[in-house]
Amino acid sequence: MFKNIGKYLDFDVLSKILAFAKPYKKIFNVTLLFTVIIGFLAPVRPYLIMIIVDDYIPTKDTQSIFELSIFLIGILIFESLLQYFQIYLANLLGQNIIRDLRIRLYKKIVGLNLSYFDKTPIGTLITRVVSDIETIAEVFSGGVINIFGEILKIFVIIAAMFFINWELALLSLTPIPILIFATYWFKNAVKKAYQQVRNQVSALNTYVQEHLVGMSIVQVFNREESEMLKFKEINASHRQAHIKSVWAYSVFFPIVEILSALAISLLIWFGMEEVLKGNVTFGEILLYIFFIFMLFRPIRQLADQFNVLQMGMVGAERVFEVLELNDSEITDQGEVTRKEIEGVLEFKNVSFSYIKDTPILHGVSFKISKGEKIALVGATGSGKSTVANLIYRFYEYNGGEILLDGINIREYSLQTLRSRMAMVLQDIYLFSDSILNNITLRDPSITRERVIDAAKKVGVHQFIMKLPGNYDYNIKERGGMLSKGQRQLISFIRAYVHNPSLLILDEATSSIDSETEILIQHVTEQLTKDRTSIIIAHRLSTIRNADKIIVLEKGRVIEYGTHDELLAHNGHYRVLFEMQFKGDD
Repeated sequence: MFKNIGKYLDFDVLSKILAFAKPYKKIFNVTLLFTVIIGFLAPVRPYLIMIIVDDYIPTKDTQSIFELSIFLIGILIFESLLQYFQIYLANLLGQNIIRDLRIRLYKKIVGLNLSYFDKTPIGTLITRVVSDIETIAEVFSGGVINIFGEILKIFVIIAAMFFINWELALLSLTPIPILIFATYWFKNAVKKAYQQVRNQVSALNTYVQEHLVGMSIVQVFNREESEMLKFKEINASHRQAHIKSVWAYSVFFPIVEILSALAISLLIWFGMEEVLKGNVTFGEILLYIFFIFMLFRPIRQLADQFNVLQMGMVGAERVFEVLELNDSEITDQGEVTRKEIEGVLEFKNVSFSYIKDTPILHGVSFKISKGEKIALVGATGSGKSTVANLIYRFYEYNGGEILLDGINIREYSLQTLRSRMAMVLQDIYLFSDSILNNITLRDPSITRERVIDAAKKVGVHQFIMKLPGNYDYNIKERGGMLSKGQRQLISFIRAYVHNPSLLILDEATSSIDSETEILIQHVTEQLTKDRTSIIIAHRLSTIRNADKIIVLEKGRVIEYGTHDELLAHNGHYRVLFEMQFKGDD
């Protein structure tokens, strides 16, 4: 029995949530103290009313009635103040905890490898970080503390009822077994309903986020109507999940009211006979009517607060699923923290697969000397970008070794490794922020003067100065206020100002006009000068300038040499050259 209760109440999850309250032990204890005092004050006011009705109204003792009334008002004010501080501190505790939890969750997410993001929709993660964590705050502000307070109040009232008159107590509590059964049913129904609600919220967030980001595709292919139908379907499922929880409320609360009225009816029916016999006073009957209201109201609120707790539990389960991920987290146990890296890179028989038993790289081996510029070429899916991802440790390779300056890259701390490298991607991502912050990424060591100097060398200083606010111009989400070429140039400046020892250009000159390409070729020459560089090739001019070219085919290195050597070899590179690059030449 207790095992099932423990499973139902998720004590394991609750203990994990309560662990976050440890730094705020004083707030928690004070809140709990106020809750206890409020619980014990519950029977005092109706008991004083009974005294007034039985002892002072029959004797017309107006002085005593007045004094007790003042005392009642004082208790009411005191109880109201306690409730104010209890509610305030409970909410303060909840907000402190979700602040800490959200920071910890976000830190966990940014430490996950890219394979996790490949299979997890961004909308799902947004739900975890925002709304799921928000429900955990309710565990403290409207859940566990209030539940404890209501349970305490129920026990105090029942104890007072039996202490004053056990016969009236038994009579008043006759409907309680039915109420307990109804509450148990309600808790089960609400838990299932809110699990569905949280799942539907996640699905709705995921759908909206993906389709807002991809709105241009929706409109280009005239899919507005079909996507709206899909949205209506998801929204209907979300509505249906909420209706199930509302249905549980609509059944349970009337049951509570009916049972409360039944208890009062039984009390009046049988109790008044005892009043007429002189065995019970009228004040006692009135007292037990108050007790019934005070007893059934906490039970009803208890069910409501349990609903809040269930929402927090469901949200917490989903949050802790992410926090407890092990296989998707990048291990950062490296102790090498060198300030300077020469940039000697070597792949030794490296194997890798994104999906188990579906290898992408098969024993790839090559070596790049300090300051050498290497081009990677090959058909789509040959493994070019995968090589770049493994160098950055976005993914963990399955076999072999990757050495940087003769040291396995896993022995470097991630901060050291990535701080000495820079990557320029074909798919440029810019934040909704100023041009300056998009270049520096808020690194305080990179000065404004350094950014301006880099922009002048790249040749975009004049373009930036024409914008409203120049370097402080907000380029909006994903750099939507700039052209493709302008965004690409900013990504080059970003790499330039970080002064990397190892530079990776992943198709960085594709999908741009000829004028911008000439500009980028100029900055590429400066950026790769005396710096180890890996260029995932797209344009012939970039390949020709490389010291060596590595040809990949189906995850294997099949050719290696200079442009002229590989052309003379009449192998796979020459085929690629004639198919893809001859027109550019």
